[in-house]
Amino acid sequence: MSSFLRPAADQEPATAGPYRPVSSHFAIAPPVSVVIPAMNEAENLPYVFKTLPEWIHEVVLVDGNSTDDTIGVARALWPGVKVVQQLGKGKGDALITGFAACSGEIIVMVDADGSADGNEIVSYVSALVGGADFAKGSRFANGGGTDDMTPIRKLGNRVLCSLVNHKFGARYTDLCYGYNAFWKRCLDEIALDCAGFEVETLMNIRVVKAGLRVQEIPSHEFVRIHGASNLRAVRDGLRVLKVILREHGARRGRRPQRLAIAPAANRGEVS
Repeated sequence: MSSFLRPAADQEPATAGPYRPVSSHFAIAPPVSVVIPAMNEAENLPYVFKTLPEWIHEVVLVDGNSTDDTIGVARALWPGVKVVQQLGKGKGDALITGFAACSGEIIVMVDADGSADGNEIVSYVSALVGGADFAKGSRFANGGGTDDMTPIRKLGNRVLCSLVNHKFGARYTDLCYGYNAFWKRCLDEIALDCAGFEVETLMNIRVVKAGLRVQEIPSHEFVRIHGASNLRAVRDGLRVLKVILREHGARRGRRPQRLAIAPAANRGEVS
């Protein structure tokens, strides 16, 4: 049995050691950080935070210059939240900024629109402590689902996913989904250098190219609760395709340059 994983039943209380109960079946030692990129999501954050497990080590909220009370709401809901101000633009930039601010060994990516169920985090963490390097959420794996995708987006996701599987030898059932988790050490292997929404596709490709162990986690995506999505099927599909072609054309084994992130003192960390 992994040194990170042991049965929680009939064991001494968590206060007696470094292990924290995750469910009735097991406890873990590695601290878990949850990264939430958000811009004007004050209305949605109550739905996001209410499903986050209490055993999480830290929540890192990356604020994309919100004009509403996103930061205030986050602090009221999770008093210990670590708020980091995003200096650049784009979801990729926000995630990379959040990853750099994490102190946990495991990082979980969660969207701020209320579409993800935080109760699923236990499945992602279980996969990681069980031996996976990257736990990839899938809406189309057996047990997953989506209430949000239009037929054209489903078709585009299927086509692009098949292309990645063919070009890189992956076996994914989903490609463009933002609910994922991984060991922080994996960041050194995938060296993210993408500022836009297509960062999720880039991660999925680079974990395969790096030879990391990937386990898909069935996940259910709900409809955004408040506000309008910025997703555009054709535009975003072309951006994802561009990333796929770029990565396939890159010299095998060449390590890409990492997107530069400002030091913490200059990054806008406010808590």
